[in-house]
Amino acid sequence: MKTSFSRWWSALGIGLAVLHLNAPAFGAEETPTALKDVGLRPTLGNQLPLEEEFLDETNRPVKLAQFFDGRKPVIFVMNYYSCPMLCGMLLNGTRDALQKLDWKPGDQYKVVTISIDPKEDADLAAAKKSSILSSLKDDKFRLAAARDWHFLVGKGGSEARLAAALGFLYKWIPEEKQYAHAAALYIASPDGKLMRVIQGIQFEPRDLKLALLESGEGKIGTFTEKLIGLCYHYDPKDNTYALLGSRLMFLGGLITVGALVLAYLVWFLRNRRKGNACSLSP
Repeated sequence: MKTSFSRWWSALGIGLAVLHLNAPAFGAEETPTALKDVGLRPTLGNQLPLEEEFLDETNRPVKLAQFFDGRKPVIFVMNYYSCPMLCGMLLNGTRDALQKLDWKPGDQYKVVTISIDPKEDADLAAAKKSSILSSLKDDKFRLAAARDWHFLVGKGGSEARLAAALGFLYKWIPEEKQYAHAAALYIASPDGKLMRVIQGIQFEPRDLKLALLESGEGKIGTFTEKLIGLCYHYDPKDNTYALLGSRLMFLGGLITVGALVLAYLVWFLRNRRKGNACSLSP
């Protein structure tokens, strides 16, 4: 019991250190030696290695390309299933944010969770998927997640090659017998290019929807949702979305012009009908 508590406490320390390391800096602080090669170094627009092969939760070989259909973006969650702390927090945060969207997996996006530990197998992936599914509140969402939220393990180092393409840097800490890694969601376009990264363990549904809308390259979302997306700007430095006043003013002006045009058309059609009625009267 004491050993278990000690390992959990160490995991907490590593997790907090990695989160602090990847948070926006307010002052120059020296990075701990163990975490110098850990963090997020994404290159937006980078093509992911779609031919890489993995094993899914049923122990079936799958290629990364199978999760891309040319229409829907894909959310990647990089962690490992025996992680004592941070990975569970990341998965729970992902689950909570997705459940607050009015979209379900498979409709406008897919989710792929991948273990970075080459020693983990499909049984662990299946157990983690079962745990996540059982914690979902909505039956329809659960059915959708069972079909389109996939849990994979690497095959021949495929997990490391994908992590490198995503810019996800992690490191095995022998003394603690666990990985040091950051926490983030990676969103890829329907053709497999890295488009957006949202850092953290809790996610605003608005930010997630905006990332999916942008990563979907205009192929998902309603007209209104796409218009709202014009008001926000993604900052790749901080991996966050901010409301832009200029875009908001542009959208407001666009709506105003549309309303005026509509009002004029209504007025014009009414007067035209009146004119026709008068010409037909004896």
